[in-house]
This record gives sequence, structure tokens and C-alpha cells, in this order.
Amino acid sequence: MSQESDAVLRLIGEHEEQILTEWLQEAGANSSRITEAGRRTMRTDAGEILRGVRESLQAGADPHAFQAAEWSTVRDSLESLSRSRAAQGQSAGDTSAFVLAFKRPLFGLIQSQAQLLPGQQMAVAWTISSLVDRMAQWTVSTYQHTREDLIRRQQQDLLELSTPVIKLFEGVLAVPMIGTLDSARTQVVMETLLQRIVETGSRLAIIDITGVPTVDTLVAQHLLKTVSAIRLMGAECIISGIRPQIAQTIVHLGIDLQGIASKSSLADALALAMEQQGFVITRRQV
Repeated sequence: MSQESDAVLRLIGEHEEQILTEWLQEAGANSSRITEAGRRTMRTDAGEILRGVRESLQAGADPHAFQAAEWSTVRDSLESLSRSRAAQGQSAGDTSAFVLAFKRPLFGLIQSQAQLLPGQQMAVAWTISSLVDRMAQWTVSTYQHTREDLIRRQQQDLLELSTPVIKLFEGVLAVPMIGTLDSARTQVVMETLLQRIVETGSRLAIIDITGVPTVDTLVAQHLLKTVSAIRLMGAECIISGIRPQIAQTIVHLGIDLQGIASKSSLADALALAMEQQGFVITRRQV
């Protein structure tokens, strides 16, 4: 253990309660905006981190190598703190500021214990600053990963919600498409639709693109891939929602949709599907 690490360990070991109290004061635990339950939570979090730092230093951890195994307990505590605060809606900056407040009481002790740290004050201060900065950065990284995971889950949920497969009639399924059609969404549509075709034994699938704002070459390719996959499952496909603007765009781009039934509306597509299934729709005489 270096002399600087030993000095930091002695400061924490001899003044743990003082450090904890001043840390919470610096972090704003006494603010009127914080509830009593919030203060208790802050004290618990700070106490856990402080004990982890002390135990890591006792194990010979190098303050400048925060990725080392000896700091795993502290990293786990910081990750738990960051995830908890992220779930509560607090920002990464708030969590980082809480950790950085750990410096203030330690710097105060260095100043007051100058006679016990002859010629070491600057080196000890640098060691503390380097360690706490790495701790704060770790919370920011964890917060970022947590938010990214949450966003990915939400995107996946939205994809699944935005591509419902509806059973319109016996043997007839429909997928109303809304918004931009990209590769990821096409994959979800194909997987969901093909699974429903297997489950229901349907022979016809209607893809309604009324809610798709624009159709370009890429969107058309995605549609063609979906139709091909449906046909490989032994079913047929009808594309509905072909508005005049979309029809002109398809012709202008030279996209070949021959062999694929298409209709201007979902109602027309359903009527065609019923006809292909051998059903005749008549109006009852009143």
C-alpha cells in the first residue's frame, strides 16, 4: 500500500462519522426539499459507499486503478445507487454531484491534519480527487447504460404494439401498418405475422399501409420480403391502403408489385379476401 493510500485509510478510519455527516451536508441532505425518508436513504447510500472504500483500501486496492477487482464492492454500490436514482427520475448529474460531495470532508481533514501529513498533503489530495472522480464517472456510465437499456426495451415494446395482427375473419388476418417501415420493424412484422399464420392456419394476410406516410424503394423491398415470407408459409397476401400518391410513387420508382393483389382500402381488401375464400356477401332484405 502506498503512503497516500495509507493516509486516506487512516483519515477514513479515524473520522468516519464526521466524514459521513459533512458529506451529507455538502450533498444537500439538510435541504427543506428533501424528506426525512430521503435523508435516511442518502445516509444509507453514503455509508455503504464509505465502508466499501475503506474495505477496498484495507485490501490494498490502488486508488488509481478503479477497474481492479479490489474495487468491485464500491463499483457495485455505485451501480445500485445510479440505477435507483435513475428509476426515481433523477439525472446523471445529480448522482455524480452526490458522489463528488465526498471530496469536501476529506479535503477538510487534510487541511486540519496538516501536522500529521508532513509533505504529503498535495499527494493525498490528488489521490482522493482521482479516486472520487473515477467513482463519479462510474455512476454516469451506469446511468447511461441503464437509460439505454430502458430505451431499447421501450422501443421493442412500441414495435410490438405498433404491429398488431388482427383476425378479421376465419382464415383472414390483417396487419395495420402505422408510421415509417424500416428493417427492424419489418422483421417484427414478419415474425409476428408468420407466427399467427401458423397458430390460426390462415390462408390470407392483409397488410394495410394506409398509415404509412411515404413509400420508397426501401419500403417496397420490405413489403416484398414480407409477402415472400408469407407465401413460403403457404398463404397469400393482399396489400391495402394504396393511395393515389403512393401508386404514382411506386410507378415512378419502377417497383414491380405484379402478382401481388392490392386495394385502395382495407374494406376492399377484406371483400377480395372473402371472395377468394369462397364467401358471398349479400345485403339482407328488410
